[in-house]
Amino acid sequence: MNLQLQNKNALVCGSTQGIGRATALLLAEEGANVTLLARNENKLKSVLQDLPNNNQNHNYLVAVFSKPNELKEVLETSHLQFHILVNNTGGPAGGPIFNATIGEFEKAFTQHLKCNHILVQNLVPFMKTECYGRIINVISTSVKQPLDGLGVSNTIRGAVASWSKTMANELGEFGITVNNVLPGATS
Repeated sequence: MNLQLQNKNALVCGSTQGIGRATALLLAEEGANVTLLARNENKLKSVLQDLPNNNQNHNYLVAVFSKPNELKEVLETSHLQFHILVNNTGGPAGGPIFNATIGEFEKAFTQHLKCNHILVQNLVPFMKTECYGRIINVISTSVKQPLDGLGVSNTIRGAVASWSKTMANELGEFGITVNNVLPGATS
């Protein structure tokens, strides 16, 4: 166990599978108190049972990222405070950008940028009081080079990258770092 994460509280989005689940498990192994966040309560309960527990306080929250007001309400009513935020959301459906509908862009913008922003606005005040915070955004290699057949995702992930860099400039003086992780295809 890494004692640097002991007594740190982490919120991991999209934590019922893939990168989110693996991140939650690793943070718990390193001593953090982990709160899982996803839309499927049964899957959340299952992952919660898999988290290593060395006198840690693990928890979960249920929210659907297509409903940002619901996410905001869940955060505000939980009264939980976090040192670490892992923004992680599954990608938009594939397809050429020319064929994408405005609705597809709006849905992806809501799930990836609006919800990330709601999370940050709710969590950063506590991070500032602690003079410590870590915001990790799991986006995509497409921010460096657009990927064929992922028009909406390429566009939205680029917006999240720019948002993140701007946030990093604004929050650094408070001991809060903002970083982007750019994974390629995973299974």
